[in-house]
Amino acid sequence: MPNEMTSVARVYLGIGSNVDRERNLRSGIAALRDVFGPLTLSRVYESLAWGFDGDPFYNLAAGLDTSLLPGEVVKALRDVEDRHGRRREAARFSSRTLDIDLLLYDRWIYKEPGLELPRPDVLQLAFVLCPLAEIAGSLRHPADGRTLAECWRTLAATASSPKPVDFSCNLP
Repeated sequence: MPNEMTSVARVYLGIGSNVDRERNLRSGIAALRDVFGPLTLSRVYESLAWGFDGDPFYNLAAGLDTSLLPGEVVKALRDVEDRHGRRREAARFSSRTLDIDLLLYDRWIYKEPGLELPRPDVLQLAFVLCPLAEIAGSLRHPADGRTLAECWRTLAATASSPKPVDFSCNLP
């Protein structure tokens, strides 16, 4: 990863909650806007808990522009999660008040302990790729080379699609 500051990077996030979903998503999105400014948001989708037995999740994707480096973005995301009651000591696959993942940072391909870009499960999990392709379908995956829309069509052929829900995160 270069040490110099990136002028402005386009960043994509995956956001989810399965604990008091509506309240935590609304509050989490407001907090992200306070930190990063304007967000491009997908629709909200409902999907089954993945990797554990739990309540269904609401998931969406967000795009934003930032001059922060990836590690600084992750630190800001963790702060927002923590302010929403995220328990770090909980099992990796467990219920979440708010889960925010850095999915893509420009076209960076990078790996260090605790941070891999692009996030590997972008192409594997329908609840991640579906909303991401909705807001960035023409974007090419940095490692795969296909557009996110093409990646989603491929995954949608074999995975169950998350269901869109009537929920607007743009409401105050």
